[in-house]
Amino acid sequence: MSFVNVPITEFVEVLASKAAVPGGGGASALVGAIGTALGNMVGSLTVGKKKYADVEADIIALQAQADALQKEFLYLVDQDAVVFEPLSKAYGIPKDDPTREQVMEDALRLACSVPMDIMRACAKSIDIIEQFAAKGSTLAISDAGVGALFAGAALQGASYNVYINTKSMTDRNYAAALEKECDAILAEYTLKAENISSSVYQKLRA
Repeated sequence: MSFVNVPITEFVEVLASKAAVPGGGGASALVGAIGTALGNMVGSLTVGKKKYADVEADIIALQAQADALQKEFLYLVDQDAVVFEPLSKAYGIPKDDPTREQVMEDALRLACSVPMDIMRACAKSIDIIEQFAAKGSTLAISDAGVGALFAGAALQGASYNVYINTKSMTDRNYAAALEKECDAILAEYTLKAENISSSVYQKLRA
């Protein structure tokens, strides 16, 4: 089932149910897509305006990046459900089954893969939104601020879906490597998203 091709009302209803998917990872990817689209909207409201003619080429280039990133996020909404399914099944394996530990370990690694991709995409989104906020139309600055908030929230949400799985891994070296990457992305990009949001807030309240 493709969750990105159902009405948003159905997506929310399934998200609220006891169904295994979609979950926090897919929801984070969707929020990332929305945040990126809000930044992209700033670009759309900037292109063609004489006041911003000197940055128009930059904005158009940023929009192309945002377009591609939106598609990536939507792909990751569905992929998160795909990679979680083996883990969901692995939890049902009897604890005395000798294959359980390795099946679980493989499933945990797979389940981490998409949330990590979501985090990396969120970092790209925040970089793009930062540029939209700096160069785009001041009339749409609030949308850049909201986009930064959403991208930052999506980043943190995806990280939770990594940490909950690395916690259960038996290969602690592999888990530590993933957690180190998560920590680094969070340290840099949570702050950057907060700075964008704070800058927008100050401009709105000036």
